[in-house]
Amino acid sequence: MLVRADRVTVQGHHGTVLPPTSLTVEDGELRFVHGEPGAGVTAFGLALTGRMRPTTGLVSLDGSPGAAALRRVTAVVDAPGISEPDGALPLRVVAGEELALGGQPARKADVARWLAAHDVAGLANARFDTLPPSLRIRLLSTLAAQRRGVRMLVLDTPDRHTSDVATWAEPARELAEGGLAVVVLTATAAADTLPAAPTRLGHEGDQQ
Repeated sequence: MLVRADRVTVQGHHGTVLPPTSLTVEDGELRFVHGEPGAGVTAFGLALTGRMRPTTGLVSLDGSPGAAALRRVTAVVDAPGISEPDGALPLRVVAGEELALGGQPARKADVARWLAAHDVAGLANARFDTLPPSLRIRLLSTLAAQRRGVRMLVLDTPDRHTSDVATWAEPARELAEGGLAVVVLTATAAADTLPAAPTRLGHEGDQQ
């Protein structure tokens, strides 16, 4: 599978949200994208996965356009105000909602088994916003990766939770090594601290 964004832009009511940006990612590849904090970073992730229509430019899956096909094989993880869980909910509820969203069994017993399998049964009733950033990122990424048909994950600004790059870069690398295409969107981490040179928002020629 290969996903290509070709000079994608998004215009908002008050001007440009996302300047022209290009990126290519395929199965088993980990890519980093860096932009200024704000709506543009999330807008790129949504456009890349067929969840937002670009104003100009094109996003294709294996050479063919089609937002519906992109949505079926991609997941956006922890996007602020969009797919991030309600922090006041207990972990067991968040896990159950994510399992159900992914087409997995999500009854009370199913959730309990999933939590136990991932060594967090003792945190079932903990408020989600009290979890350490490393655990939050790992659990949400794992749940998204288990959705039926998903072959690409977009992790939306995990750097907003912690300045420790390894906390979220290592799980992303492991997911890519497992065969998924993985894109990590960053905004607050300095670009030169990332494990690989990022594609920058507004960069029209894709960096490999």
